[in-house]
Amino acid sequence: MGIKTALPTAELGLYSLVLSGALAYAGRGLLEASQDGAHRKAFRESVRPGWEYIGRKMDVADFEWVMWFTSFRNVIIFALSGHVLFAKLCTMVAPQLRSWMYAAYGALAVMGTMGPWYLLLLLGHCVGLYVASLLGQPWLCLGLGLASLASFKMDPLISWQSGFVTGTFDLQEVLFHGGSSFTVLRCTSFALESCAHPDRHYSLADLLKYNFYLPFFFFGPIMTFDRFHAQVSQVEPVRREGELWHIRAQAGLSVVAIMAVDIFFHFFYILTIPSDLKFANRLPDSALAGLAYSNLVYDWVKAAVLFGVVNTVACLDHLDPPQPPKCITALYVFAETHFDRGINDWLCKYVYDHIGGEHSAVIPELAATVATFAITTLWLGPCDIVYLWSFLNCFGLNFELWVQKLAEWGPLARIEASLSVQMSRRVRALFGAMNFWAIIMYNLVSLNSLEFTQLVARRLLLTGFPQTTLVILFVTYCGVQLVKERERNLALEEEQKQDKEKPE
Repeated sequence: MGIKTALPTAELGLYSLVLSGALAYAGRGLLEASQDGAHRKAFRESVRPGWEYIGRKMDVADFEWVMWFTSFRNVIIFALSGHVLFAKLCTMVAPQLRSWMYAAYGALAVMGTMGPWYLLLLLGHCVGLYVASLLGQPWLCLGLGLASLASFKMDPLISWQSGFVTGTFDLQEVLFHGGSSFTVLRCTSFALESCAHPDRHYSLADLLKYNFYLPFFFFGPIMTFDRFHAQVSQVEPVRREGELWHIRAQAGLSVVAIMAVDIFFHFFYILTIPSDLKFANRLPDSALAGLAYSNLVYDWVKAAVLFGVVNTVACLDHLDPPQPPKCITALYVFAETHFDRGINDWLCKYVYDHIGGEHSAVIPELAATVATFAITTLWLGPCDIVYLWSFLNCFGLNFELWVQKLAEWGPLARIEASLSVQMSRRVRALFGAMNFWAIIMYNLVSLNSLEFTQLVARRLLLTGFPQTTLVILFVTYCGVQLVKERERNLALEEEQKQDKEKPE
C-alpha cells in the first residue's frame, strides 16, 4: 500500500493546511445551521434547554447517550464501583477466588436490575449450549448458538422471552437485548472452544464465570472464552510497569471525551438536523458533507467512550480487553471498518477466517463475507435497513479484493511499476479517498436514515458535480495521505523498537 514511502514535508504541510481549512469551513456552516434551526418546530422534541446562562440548547436526539449520563448514570457508577471494590478486596484476601466473585457479583447485579426470571432465562441458554459443547460437534454448537440468537431477534420468541423481565424502566429494552445477545455469543464461544480443546475439560462453572462478568455483560465488548479464561485464571496477577498510569490515562480520556461530546451537542445539532430533510437540503454542500462525516465520528466516539469506561474497569481486574474501534477518520479500507472490535474478533475467529483462509482468493472470500454479514444481520436484528447495510458493506469488502486482484493483473502492474514509489502512493491514496466516502455512505444508511443518505449522495455526486465532488474528493485525499503518513511513522517506530530488542 506504499505505507513506508515518504512524501516531501512541504507536500504534507499543504495537505494539513487544506484539511484544517476545510474542516473549519464545514464546521462554521454546521454551527450557523444549528443556530438558525434551534427554534424550529421540527427541532422541539430533540433540541431542549441546556446551558441557559449562555442561551445554548442541547441536542438530545440520542436516547441512549442521554439516559447513560442522566438518569442511568448513578446506577452505572454504583454497579461498576461495587464491582471494583469487591474485586480489589477479593484479590487482596483470596485471589484464587476472584473469578467466583466476578460471577457472583455479576449474577446478583443482573438479577437486581432485570429480575430473577430473566436470570433464569439466561441460565437456560447457558445450560443448553453447555450440553451441546459436551457432544464435541462445532457445527452443532454454532447452529444452536445462532438459533438462540435468533430467538432474541425475531418474533414470536422475542416477545415471549421479553416477558421474563420484571418491572419497567427507561433502558429495559436496551439491557434486555444487550445482555441476551452478548450471553449467546459468549456461550457459543465457550462451546466452540470446548470442541476445539477437548483435553481442557471446561466446566459449566467456567461458562458462568465467563458470562456473568459484569463490566462486559450488558454492553460488551466480547472477549473470546479462551482469552478470558486464561487471563482470569491467573492466581497471582502482576501488573506491567506503567500499567496503572495507562489505566488512569484511559479513564481520564473517557471523561474528557464525555465532556467534549456534551460541549459539542450544545453547539452542533448533528443528530437533529438530518431528521428535518427540508432544512438539511438548504445546507451548503460543505456543511452537508461535514454533517454526514460528523454522524459517523460521533458514533465512533460513543463506542469509544462506552468501551473506554468498561475497559478501564477490566484493566483494573488484570484483564486485557479488546480495544475500542479504530477512528472513522483513519479508515479508508473496508477491512478495518467495524464499530465493535470484540464482535469483529469473534466473527473473524469463528466464521470469517475459518471460511476465507488467507483472504486472497475471490470465491472463498465471497463465501466468508456473505456468511459473516449474514450472522451480523442476525445480530443487529433482521429488517430492510439492516439487509441494505449488510449488502453494501459486504460488496465493499469484496470490491476491495477485486480491485486488488485487478491491480496485480499484468498490464496494470507494469504501469504501476513504471511509476515512482511516491506517485504510486498518491494514486493509491486517490482510490482510498473514494473508498472513504463509500464507507461513510454505506454506514450512514444504518446510523441515520436512508432518506438522509440519498440526500447527501444526490447533493455531493449529482447536483454538486463536478465542483463539489472534486473539492470534497481532494480534501479527503489530503486526509488519507496524512493518515498514511501517521501509519508510516508508527510502522517505523515499531521496526526500531524490534531492532533494539534483538540480541546482539
